[in-house]
Amino acid sequence: MFIDVTDATFQAEVIERSRTTPVIVDLWAEWCGPCKTLGPILEKVVDATRGQVVLAKLDVDANPQVAAAFRVQSIPAVYAIVNGQMVDAFMGAQPEQVVAEFVARLLPSEESQTVRKLIEAGDEESLRVALSMEPGNHDAVVAMAQLLVKTDRAPEALGLLARIPETDDVRRVAAAARLAADPVDDFDAQLTELLESVKADEAARQKFLDILATMGPDDPRTPKYRKQLTARLF
Repeated sequence: MFIDVTDATFQAEVIERSRTTPVIVDLWAEWCGPCKTLGPILEKVVDATRGQVVLAKLDVDANPQVAAAFRVQSIPAVYAIVNGQMVDAFMGAQPEQVVAEFVARLLPSEESQTVRKLIEAGDEESLRVALSMEPGNHDAVVAMAQLLVKTDRAPEALGLLARIPETDDVRRVAAAARLAADPVDDFDAQLTELLESVKADEAARQKFLDILATMGPDDPRTPKYRKQLTARLF
C-alpha cells in the first residue's frame, strides 16, 4: 500500500506523519524507466512491514516544490523521513535485497513496539512507563498531556508539551491546557471581545489563538476569525 502526495499535502502526509511512523518518499516521473522498475519493489517491501513504514510517492513533474526542496538531480530518488527529518536515502533503481535492507533500518525496535502498546493502553500508569522509556515520544507526550488537562493538571501538561517540537496536536492540547485555567463558555462572544485588544495585548492574542485551536480547522467559524485577526494585526 502507498499514498500519493503532492506539494500541498507533503507537510501533513509526510512530515507530520513521520513523527509517528517512518515515511519513505519515492520521487518519480511517468517518463522514468528505472522508476517503473523500482516502484513495485518499494511497494512490495513496504507492504511486508504491515503498516510499520509508510510509502509516499510523489511525481516530480507535477510537484516541483518538493523536488526543489530535496535538490533532486536525478530520479528515482528515495528518502527516509523520521520525526520530520531525512535519515537515509538512495538514488537510482536498486535490487530488492538493497531496498529490503533500507526499509529494515527504519523498523521500530522491540522497545519502540513496547512503547507503542503502552500508548495504545492509554491509562496514566502505562503512559508514564512509555515516557520513562522514550521521554520525547510525540504520541506519548500528547496522550499524557491530554489526560493531565482532563484531570485538572494543566500546568503539568504544558511543561510536558514543551519537551517536543510544535505540531498541530501539540498546539491543540496546549491551547486546551491554557484555556482550562480561564474557561470560555461562548467562543463567539469571547473572540469578538478579544479582537479589540489582540494587536497590543500578547495575552489576548494568545487566548484568541487558543480558542481557534480548540475550535479546530473544521469549524466553519475558524477561517472567518483568522481573517479578522490578520486584519487587526497587519
